[in-house]
This record gives sequence, C-alpha cells and structure tokens, in this order.
Amino acid sequence: MPDAMELLRAQCAGCRNCPLGNTRTNLVFGVGSPTAKVLFVGEGPGEQEDLQGEPFVGKSGQLLDKYLSLIDLDRGGSKIYIANIVKCRPPHNRDPQPEESEACMPWLRQQVRLLRPRIIVCLGRIAAQRLISPDFRVTREHGQFREKGGIWLMGTFHPAALLRNTAQKKDALADFQALRDKMAQLNLLDEI
Repeated sequence: MPDAMELLRAQCAGCRNCPLGNTRTNLVFGVGSPTAKVLFVGEGPGEQEDLQGEPFVGKSGQLLDKYLSLIDLDRGGSKIYIANIVKCRPPHNRDPQPEESEACMPWLRQQVRLLRPRIIVCLGRIAAQRLISPDFRVTREHGQFREKGGIWLMGTFHPAALLRNTAQKKDALADFQALRDKMAQLNLLDEI
C-alpha cells in the first residue's frame, strides 16, 4: 500500500482540475502512516502548509499535535493519517469554493480507498459538511459519531477556530477523548 499512496501522490501533483493547482507553492497531499486506521480531514492548506507541503504545520497544526499527544497519538505514528479536502491552498486562506472541493474529492476518495480507515475525524465545518452531512453544525454535533459504509465519522472544531475561540478548547478535548474511546471500542489501540 505505501507504493500505491506514493503513486497517487505523484498523480495528484500533476492535477490542474481547478485553478488552485496553478497558484500553489507545494501540493499538500497528506502525511501519516499508509496503514492508518484513523484519518483526519481538514478543509485545505494554509500559508505554512503550502510552503512546507504538509498539512497542519502552522499554529493550528501545533494545537492539533497537542490534542493528539493528549490521547497518545502523533503524526509520526502508525495509527493516523492527516489530509485535507483540497490539496492546494485557496488564496488568502479563504474557504475552498464548492467547485474546488468537488475537483479534489476524487483524490480524497482514493486516499480513503487505499487507507481503508475505520474512523474519519473531520476537522471543522467544511470537512464535516462535505463528508458527514451538508447541514452539519460543529457547535451542536461535535464529538458525535455516525457510521457510514463501515466507517465511523466524527466532526470536531478546526484547530484554527480553536485559536480564535479558546472557549471551545474544552469541548475539543472531550471530542478527542471520545475518539480515544471509539478507538478502544474498535480495538484500534493495539493494532499495528
């Protein structure tokens, strides 16, 4: 599978299915273990991610790493993979437009097919609305798991939103603890 993921990354690097491919500095395909059973999905890369070619490496990424460490996970371990809906940075860190998200969804679908995750955690409203339900409301539905096609999906606050609204950090921590509990329930803590 690692070879298949690298092949997919190389194919994605040539993508020009939307205008974002023409303005990126680097493709931000994803990072993590090709055998991961937990997939984190954000909306799209920001400036630091575009510069470094890796998702969640700026201040929001540092916060994500802290939450991961609180439940004994890390981006270098075997249990997680981190990706985004769109693989190229939208200008000025704006939300991806629907046509940009639609153009990138085949890449994410292929990542899901290769990874075969048991859990997908949507980081923020846009990812949750795209993957869980178009009317998903993070403030009301965060931390709740739904099963779709054999995969458990949960939406939580985007780390960048938590940096702006620190009052939600406690709720986000509870969501990550719920993730840990779901991983234990599915016997994913001892796998790999």
